[in-house]
Amino acid sequence: MPVEGPKHFGCNLRISFFLCLFVLGVLMTFMSVPVRGEDAQKGAVDLVTAIEQVAKETIPSVVHIEVTERQEIANPLFPFENDPFFQYFFGHHKMPKKFQRELVGIGTGMILDTEGHILTNNHVVGGATKIQVLLADGRLYTDKAVKMVGTDPKTDLAVIQIVEKGTLPHVTLGDSDKVGVGQWVVAIGHPRGLDQTVTQGIISAKHRQGISDPSSYEDFLQTDAAINPGNSGGPLLNLQGEVIGVNAAIMSESGGFEGLGFAIPSNMASHIVKELLTHGKVIRGWIGLSIQDLTPELAQSFKLPNNKGALVADVIKGGPAAQAGIQRGDIIVDYEGKPVEDASSFRNEVAITPVGQEVKLTVLRGGNKQDVKVKIGSQEEQDKVLQATLKTRLGVVVRALTSKEAEQYGLSSQQGVLIVSVDASGPLGKVGFEKGDVILKINNQPVEGPDDLAALLDTLPAHQRINILAVDHRTGQSGYVPVTLP
Repeated sequence: MPVEGPKHFGCNLRISFFLCLFVLGVLMTFMSVPVRGEDAQKGAVDLVTAIEQVAKETIPSVVHIEVTERQEIANPLFPFENDPFFQYFFGHHKMPKKFQRELVGIGTGMILDTEGHILTNNHVVGGATKIQVLLADGRLYTDKAVKMVGTDPKTDLAVIQIVEKGTLPHVTLGDSDKVGVGQWVVAIGHPRGLDQTVTQGIISAKHRQGISDPSSYEDFLQTDAAINPGNSGGPLLNLQGEVIGVNAAIMSESGGFEGLGFAIPSNMASHIVKELLTHGKVIRGWIGLSIQDLTPELAQSFKLPNNKGALVADVIKGGPAAQAGIQRGDIIVDYEGKPVEDASSFRNEVAITPVGQEVKLTVLRGGNKQDVKVKIGSQEEQDKVLQATLKTRLGVVVRALTSKEAEQYGLSSQQGVLIVSVDASGPLGKVGFEKGDVILKINNQPVEGPDDLAALLDTLPAHQRINILAVDHRTGQSGYVPVTLP
């Protein structure tokens, strides 16, 4: 009698063999990700070795940055020097008005070209009195071998340069607009001084705003790739090894990584780098509008299908928008044919538009769409208009603090404005403000420049009583001063 067992067993073996081949083929398909567009010539990305390859190619271009910053801070005990109670316990000792302190910090940077330009964060090198750069191959640059090219506090970006006659490795900037949520990314940096650390994750979200400073130009990529103190200024890369972001911030209760990291998009960084290399500073466009986001409630009140767009809260007199006929209550829905998502994205688009260029805005007014052409103004025009506003409402002329002045008062370089002149009969002159005093806050809202101060004042009605946090230039002491606006 024939035995069927072995026949069935052999059949099962063949089925299992072909099933294994099928599964292996599926796995091989999923382990390779096709590259689209211009990168198609590079072939597929092998996920087994992709991160290893990105690390190998990029680590030589990532540098360790160590900075030293000297600060001068007011002696908190100086005002009590002549107090009898103080002298009873501490004696009649001559007390210094201020102390010097030295702070040391670390960060990361990436070499941009063979000329040694390095992109990093402003909060890493801004205000530094000494910068030291260490390359992955052990080359060390200090003192005169490292120079500052320019900083931009509003985007938290900076460019420094090392003097190097030899060949330098450098990164390639990619197109951050093409990055999709869920895309794999790699971060490289020096978290807590651990050099050449590589971490991986995905893009968790795009267009995050209000993470660090509401008045800055933010459009963060969010990632769950591990980022810790020391990673700042390092690259966030796609699996083709292109930089699509500059690691800048984390959101954390503990101070360490909790899955919420934020990177400045490479397209924004590329624009800032070009400005800093060309001008040594960033020249931004301006049209003279105070804008706000459309909440669902506002969208409903305007009978809009969604809350996309930017609502004009106020129009600065004499500004380009006012001259073009933009009105309070207009809703800007398109900028140069591109849909406006919210107030921040509109502000960012205006900022990167060349001064003097005429742009087309599409606005909703009374439920009807209409196109308005506006000529982009310059920062000089902005300063002139803003100073007129400040002189009218506060009776002062102000300017941004220099690094030396900020150091003198123990402040960061982007904190506060210095009073240049005071009208004795104006609101601030009447309460004792003098030339050289520094305005830090209005009603607990930080002031980081003349434009911030003017924007805050634009939101305040006439005859309102406000509290100004200021630094007295005579004593270095800070305090709140109540002021009534005209």
